[in-house]
Amino acid sequence: MSFEKNLFAEAFKERTKKNAVEIIKLYRSFPKTDEARIAGKQLIRSATSVAANYRAACRARSKAEFHAKISTCVEEADETVFWLEITEESEIYKSDRLKKIKTDAGEILKIVSAARKTVSS
Repeated sequence: MSFEKNLFAEAFKERTKKNAVEIIKLYRSFPKTDEARIAGKQLIRSATSVAANYRAACRARSKAEFHAKISTCVEEADETVFWLEITEESEIYKSDRLKKIKTDAGEILKIVSAARKTVSS
């Protein structure tokens, strides 16, 4: 792996982890309702999965293994954006903080999607 790719990979590992941590912190301020708990736990699960699977993708032993892990990242990143949209649109939680996290999650989704597309071609 080139130096630039390695720097990007390390920075992106931190970015996905930071996004997951921000979502965990956001969940703590959700109302204590059944729907907030259900959506929030799904949101935490998908966001932490993006971070963990990207980390695993960086340690992949083959192109096929990388593709499999990055594909999981794409699915989980898309699910994270979905749960953020549900949280906002159902008015479980609305704030500028949520919008910022949703924007970052959308950017993460675009990056992992592009990585998968690059590996596939």
